[in-house]
Amino acid sequence: MPTLPQLLEEDIRKLAVLMSELLERGDATAALLIDKGGFLLTQAGDTHQFDPTTLAALASGSFLANQTIAGLVQEKNFNSVYQQGATNSMLIMDVDDSCLLVIIFPAETSVGAVRYFAAPAIAQIAGQLKIAWERDPKNGLDLSVLNLKNPEVLFRKKS
Repeated sequence: MPTLPQLLEEDIRKLAVLMSELLERGDATAALLIDKGGFLLTQAGDTHQFDPTTLAALASGSFLANQTIAGLVQEKNFNSVYQQGATNSMLIMDVDDSCLLVIIFPAETSVGAVRYFAAPAIAQIAGQLKIAWERDPKNGLDLSVLNLKNPEVLFRKKS
């Protein structure tokens, strides 16, 4: 069963613009859009200080573990995980049924400010993903079943 829509160049460009605007407004360093399976979809900002692919996998695991814990204590309104650090902090927020947004920001930046600017960005990102779904609802992707040794079925030449 597909978990993600097929994203075209125009979708990725729009997502990159939305994420870059979030970084500027929220005084954040980097943002990653990931699927809940831990796969990196796109990124914005300065990601040279860490491995985005590894961070995507670990952030997804952290979010899903915390979501499970929230369920155990009957918390129904769980939508984010906040990691405060001495130098950098991280906020992982639920975008939709299939995606998360990971935001890295300086520790001196208020998490409240990041949340404030993230809320409209997440709504716009979810909107762009919905547009992609509606464009071709029967041909989504499930990244967890991809054969990474042979990605030819995923990458095709534009017609």
